[in-house]
Amino acid sequence: MAEFRHKPIDISQTKTMYKSRLKEIVNLSFKSLYEKINGGLITVENEASLQLQLASIIKAIGDLFVYRRDEIFSLELEKPVKLTSGNFGKSNSSKAKIDVFLSIENLSNKEKNSCAIEIKFFKKANQREPNNRYDVFKDISNLENYGDFADHGVLLVASDHEHYISKHEYSKDTADFDFRNNARYVSGTELKYRTPKPYGDPISLNGTYDFKWLNAVNGISFMMLEVDCSRATDH
Repeated sequence: MAEFRHKPIDISQTKTMYKSRLKEIVNLSFKSLYEKINGGLITVENEASLQLQLASIIKAIGDLFVYRRDEIFSLELEKPVKLTSGNFGKSNSSKAKIDVFLSIENLSNKEKNSCAIEIKFFKKANQREPNNRYDVFKDISNLENYGDFADHGVLLVASDHEHYISKHEYSKDTADFDFRNNARYVSGTELKYRTPKPYGDPISLNGTYDFKWLNAVNGISFMMLEVDCSRATDH
C-alpha cells in the first residue's frame, strides 16, 4: 500500500485556496438550507431564525474543509465593524454589524481569507413595501464597503412572496429598486424614491449585478448575490 505524505503548503497559493474553500462552503450551505427549508426539515419564521439555521449549517460544513493542524475555521454572528473614515449608508454611521462572518486561517503563515454574509428574509404576511427592496440595495452597498474587514461578500435574500421574484411591474415611484429574477443593476446607476417623502437617500453602487432567484413554488425562494468587497462606494 502506497504511503500518503501530506505535502507542505504553498504559501503563495494559500489565500486563493482558502477563497475557493470558503466559496464552496457558502454554496453548499445555501443549497442545504434551501433544500431543508423547502423539504420541511426545518422551519424559519423570521430573519433571526434564518440566520441561526444558516450559521449552524455553515459551521458543520466549514469544519469539514479544515485539513491541517495549523488551519482554523471561524464563524461569527453579528460581527461589529467600524470604518476608519466615512459612514455606512445603511446605518449612516461608521459602525455596522455583519450578519454572518466566516474565515479560514493558516496559523503558521498567518494567511487568511474571509467572507461577509448579509441576510434578508421577507415574508408575505409581513409585507413592508417598497422599503424592503430599498434595504436590499443598502445591504449591497454595505457589502461593497466591507473591504477592510472581509475579502469578499455574499447577500442572501429569502422570501415566500412572488412580489420580489416575478411581479409584472412596480410603481414608477419606486421601480428603481428592482432585484426580481433576471433583473440587472448597472454600475453607477442612481436608484431613488420618487415619492413626496422618500424612505431613504438615493443609492449608487460600484458593481454591476445580475439577480437570479432559485424559485420554490409555494415555498421559500432564495436569491444569492456575490459582492466584491473591494468595490468601495462613497460612504
